[in-house]
Amino acid sequence: MSSFKVFDIAGSAMNAQALRLNLVASNLANADSISSSIQQTYRSRQPVFAAELQDARDKQDAAVGVKVLGVVESPAPLRMEYVPHHPMANADGYIFKPNVNTVEEMANMLSASRSYQDSAEVANTAKQLMLQTLRLGQ
Repeated sequence: MSSFKVFDIAGSAMNAQALRLNLVASNLANADSISSSIQQTYRSRQPVFAAELQDARDKQDAAVGVKVLGVVESPAPLRMEYVPHHPMANADGYIFKPNVNTVEEMANMLSASRSYQDSAEVANTAKQLMLQTLRLGQ
C-alpha cells in the first residue's frame, strides 16, 4: 500500500462527514417549518455511507475509504397539530411539521464534527510523519 493512500482515506472520510454536517444543518434549519399538506412538508434527511470494499478487493489493496451511497428521507411520521386559525392550516384545521428531532440532530452534529476533526488529524499526522522521514535523509 502506498504511503499516500492515507490521504485518500482521510479525505474520503472528511468529505463524508462534511456531507453529514450539511444535512444536519439543513434539518435544523427546517425543523420549525410549517406546511398545509403532507406532500409539501420537509422530511429529515440522513446520509448513507459504505466502505469502499469492492474497490479494495479488486485492487488487492488493504486501504478502504468511505463512499457516500446517497441521502434518504426519514420514514418517521410527520407531526400534525390542530390549529384551525393558523393561515397555513388545511381545510380540517391541521398544520404539518417536519419529523426532525433536534436533540438527535445536535448529537449527530457533534459526532460528525468530531469525526471530521479526527480525519483531519490523521491526515496532518501522516504529513508530519512523512516530513520527519524526509528529514532523516538530510
